[in-house]
Amino acid sequence: MNFDLDPGWSLEPVGGTTGGAFMGVYAHEKFFLKRNASPFLAALSVEGVTPKLIWTKRISTGDVLTAQDWVNGKTLTREQMCSPIVAQLLGKVHNSVLLRRMLQKVGGQGQSLPALRERVLVNLAPTLRQHAVVAQAVAALMTLPPQRELRVCHGDLNHKNWLLSDSGRLYLVDWDQASLGDPAFDLSVVLFNYVPRAQWQEWLDAYGTKLTADLATRLQWYGLLHLLDETQRMFDAQRYTEMNAALLKMQEVLDQQD
Repeated sequence: MNFDLDPGWSLEPVGGTTGGAFMGVYAHEKFFLKRNASPFLAALSVEGVTPKLIWTKRISTGDVLTAQDWVNGKTLTREQMCSPIVAQLLGKVHNSVLLRRMLQKVGGQGQSLPALRERVLVNLAPTLRQHAVVAQAVAALMTLPPQRELRVCHGDLNHKNWLLSDSGRLYLVDWDQASLGDPAFDLSVVLFNYVPRAQWQEWLDAYGTKLTADLATRLQWYGLLHLLDETQRMFDAQRYTEMNAALLKMQEVLDQQD
């Protein structure tokens, strides 16, 4: 692909499903290049949430190309998601006034709870709807949680989107699904998928909040939403072991509501 780069650049595709990310090498220096990255990236770079943004340019195809520092490191393991540094970085994101202001400026959308729910339920297979746990979860989602102040939410906190550099610095990458919403939207993904229930308060202490009854209610609602979506995706992919694991987690969440 022609990126209108000066002679001397070499590009190698890296990860991702869009085919728009590359390792670029120029004058023996490595850079992370991405096509059509979120315009929100500049603010994330300023806050130190993502690797430093070097430049942005519009190329002849109309696409926007960004270059960031190349960071040597590894994505987090599932076990490392329990680390206080994960909680601290996510707390920084959720509490950043700059990030909230800049995401609003570039057109970041606020989450609508009915729309979030409909997006998941509309795709729910009839076969799954007949499952007792799924039916119970759908019924629970009919009661909306309390509305809270909108904050910047990442939207895809899979452990593979956290990059720990060789120097020990943590970054959160892949912001294509960023939105303005309840922090519990993000928190529920991390807590239900990675942190043992007995460690929730310790993890939330590092994040900067307490597990109040109000937060627990919101976590349960968003947790059920995410798990229903996960169940459908695993069903579609015929990955039934993972689907059953999501159903078991769903039952655990429902049991916590009793």
